Amino acid sequence: MPLKNMHESWEHQTQQKLTGRLFLKADNQLPISGSIKSRGGIYEVLKFAEEIAISNGRLTNMDNYAMLASTEFRQLFSKYGVIVASTGNLALSVGIMAATFGFKTTVYMSHDARQWKKDKLRENGVTVKEFNTNFSAIIPKARADAALDPNIHFVDDEGSNDLFLGYAVAAVRLQKQLKEHQIKVDQEHPVIVYLPAGVGGSPSGVTFGLKTILGPHVHAIFCEPTHVPSVTLGMMTKLNNHISVYDIGLDGLTAADGLAVGRPSRLAGKVMRTLLFGSVTFPDEDIYRYVTQLQDTQHITVEPSAAAVFTGIAPTINNMPTFNSPNATHIVWATGGSMMPQSEREANYAKGKQLIDSVFAHA
Repeated sequence: MPLKNMHESWEHQTQQKLTGRLFLKADNQLPISGSIKSRGGIYEVLKFAEEIAISNGRLTNMDNYAMLASTEFRQLFSKYGVIVASTGNLALSVGIMAATFGFKTTVYMSHDARQWKKDKLRENGVTVKEFNTNFSAIIPKARADAALDPNIHFVDDEGSNDLFLGYAVAAVRLQKQLKEHQIKVDQEHPVIVYLPAGVGGSPSGVTFGLKTILGPHVHAIFCEPTHVPSVTLGMMTKLNNHISVYDIGLDGLTAADGLAVGRPSRLAGKVMRTLLFGSVTFPDEDIYRYVTQLQDTQHITVEPSAAAVFTGIAPTINNMPTFNSPNATHIVWATGGSMMPQSEREANYAKGKQLIDSVFAHA
């Protein structure tokens, strides 16, 4: 989606000129779980269902896969389970999809998870186990519990190839949309993509797909909270998943629940070593302001972690003046938000409005 009004508002707010075009990639509107996690999570559940059906002699790759939604297959899938650990959006993606197929589905959630996401999962027949600790502490527990039963599939947010490839499919979709908007991708026409990063799996998968499908002139920027820059830390130290933000004294607390992951994915740093252009960090206040600004200018609602993308633009064009040209295209990746209850939307908007008003009051 072109963001003409938000573009003008961003320039006014930052007192900077963004000469290229600005677009939103609206993963916040994806069906089922309303986030970028729909891509990877649904893909992995579908693949697990396919493997079971084929191994039980009930399906060949020539069949109509719609049959997997039948009562017969639900009964088959009920003998199997799916476990995932998540701060929120992956839980919705995997949880809703797996429960719909009939899998015994359990989600392990850290203290960062929003209450409405837990409620939504339970409404869909998912067992939610809550832990008063951070994501990095619960994922080994979930992994160990899944290992106790050979019929349970563990969706590993820290290192699943299937999740990664599911996210990468986004590049095929974007390639078609760029053609529809007559957007070129070459040395004279760079495309800069801004992605929020938590554990790093989804933005890394998307970046891998973009580089593979669209080539070297698409450039990815990861945006992370100042309190939880796990992918940035892993890549700068070259320790990747062997270092946590808690190891360097950060508290790991952020309003961006989807990004509240202290230790990065095993895949993110290794694969991004030669593919990621850069990363930026932001304070929580900025993302609330952008939530409100996007709502006011474009009537688009995203959750705070998705609004992080707007924090990447200024540092990028300041460090790379060639990206601030009329031929450049800037794409902010809205990673979630359409599933939020109205009360949550109103609370986020009000917080951002208060922050914006206080800035003007002191101006």
